[in-house]
Amino acid sequence: MYPIDEELVSLCMVNQVQRLGLAEHFTEEIGEILEQIYRSYKEQEKEATTFNLAITKIYKDSLAFRLLRMHGYNVTSRSFCWFLYHEEIVAHMERNYEYFTSVLYNVYRATDLMFSEEGELEEARLFSRKLLEKSLKLTNINDNMIMFANFQKIIDHELSIPWIARLDHLDHRMWIEENQVDTLWIAKATFYRISYLKNHKLMQLAVENFEFRQSIYGKELEELNRWSKDLGLSEMGFGREKTTYCYYAVACSTSVPYDSVARLIVAKSAILVTVADDFFDMEGSLEELQTLTQAVQRWDGRGLTGHGKVIFLGLDNLVRGVATKYLHRQGIDITEKLQNMWRETFVSWLMETTWSKSEYIPSMEEYLEIGMTSIAVHAIILPASCFLSTSSPSYELKTSPYETIIKLLMKEIEVGRKNLVMLHQIENSRVGIENSISYVRDILNSKKKELLEHALIDDLGDLSKSFRHFHLSCLRVFQMFFNSSNVFDSATDLLHDIKRAIYMPLEYNISKLNPLKQYPSQPVEKGSYKIQACVIKAINYKSKRSIIRQQFSMSSSLRLGCQKVVTPMKPNFRFI
Repeated sequence: MYPIDEELVSLCMVNQVQRLGLAEHFTEEIGEILEQIYRSYKEQEKEATTFNLAITKIYKDSLAFRLLRMHGYNVTSRSFCWFLYHEEIVAHMERNYEYFTSVLYNVYRATDLMFSEEGELEEARLFSRKLLEKSLKLTNINDNMIMFANFQKIIDHELSIPWIARLDHLDHRMWIEENQVDTLWIAKATFYRISYLKNHKLMQLAVENFEFRQSIYGKELEELNRWSKDLGLSEMGFGREKTTYCYYAVACSTSVPYDSVARLIVAKSAILVTVADDFFDMEGSLEELQTLTQAVQRWDGRGLTGHGKVIFLGLDNLVRGVATKYLHRQGIDITEKLQNMWRETFVSWLMETTWSKSEYIPSMEEYLEIGMTSIAVHAIILPASCFLSTSSPSYELKTSPYETIIKLLMKEIEVGRKNLVMLHQIENSRVGIENSISYVRDILNSKKKELLEHALIDDLGDLSKSFRHFHLSCLRVFQMFFNSSNVFDSATDLLHDIKRAIYMPLEYNISKLNPLKQYPSQPVEKGSYKIQACVIKAINYKSKRSIIRQQFSMSSSLRLGCQKVVTPMKPNFRFI
């Protein structure tokens, strides 16, 4: 028997719970663990590391870095990139990379959360990716592949699709289906078997939680389809019908249980943006578009006909619905604020169409100024952000208090359009197309890193975490749609993912798992273990379906008033 770092055990537990999609049920426990880890890291920053312990420390430090940064802690890249300055360690990992794939995998995932001017993370990402790509070419059976039959598949998935372009709900599905081991593998001849990493009750909870989400998503999508059809938005006869795409993107982009109202507001807004944008781009005459824009400015649809009337009525229905819900919740009328956001959006669409029809070529500055509004991110996100909590203020509808994060998101998305590459080439005639693409790509990477920092770090402003993460989710949705190609405009590219997210049952051997039951209340025995107990309790959802929640207690005292049973669970470690 060999001891194992208790902090590493705690970090692995938090990581496992998050990747199974259960973090929302353990927010307090996760918060306590990470707060303790953060305090410990501040104390240990200058401690030296022996060569024999270096690999385990890299594993732990990279995992801690990702979890701490994801939860708002201001941690530096040096907290785990220190190994890059030890030539002996780097050389050892390069020579024996096949035995360190788990460590390299954690290093690579940590670099997903890279901010501006973090050269160490860039170097660590290139280093880990190079060796992980080599590991995928291995054909001989080795210790790693024996212990992790599906590990190569997970690594390939991580390298093929960047985290910023993936949706959490589908990542949770993959982790549930592929997580068939209960072993923490760090290096050659170093395996820690930790009982709760594949605790059957925890896995059952993950399965039921995923399936419950699917049932919610299916019902909300049915409601959204009825709304779109009743207003005629899904039967315009031109352009893109993207009701399902819009809902799938917002529902699956985050694991946080946002209110159904917020999800549907974003989806409805995105549907309207898609239909109206297509009407301006391909269907409407300049006169029709001017008439529609004027009607939106007056907020009076009298005199409109055909497609313009359908769009205005759909827009009015959305705005009135959002304003009514907010009035009931907060007692404040936000109708005028909502209308103003859409007014400026329609003006920007008309301006772009006028440019196109008159063959006017705007400067890059003009294009970005109008494009940051025409992309309509503010009209889609800000109204829904007022419903992220029961006390969201109406001033969140104004972009000025949130200028940095809103404009970063709007600019990042707008710069991603192909038009900017062409405009750069026109203004720089001596520059080749590849240089223009590189120029735009550099801007994108820079703005993406800035947005990521503003979205994640708690002490950069007074915005709520839910508000900031909501904008990060929006960025991830756009990255998913346009990462390597334009899948939003494809009729088929996303269909399989949509089925897996909402309709297809999990491919997991549930027969090995006993159904979870609600147990009578029992006293908690005191103990000295940091992770001392499994707590099972029933959580009743509004749909009257109950799901069983499993918690890991951080101390001997647990919250009162809940039915629970505590099964002492001393972590079972073996050094193999």
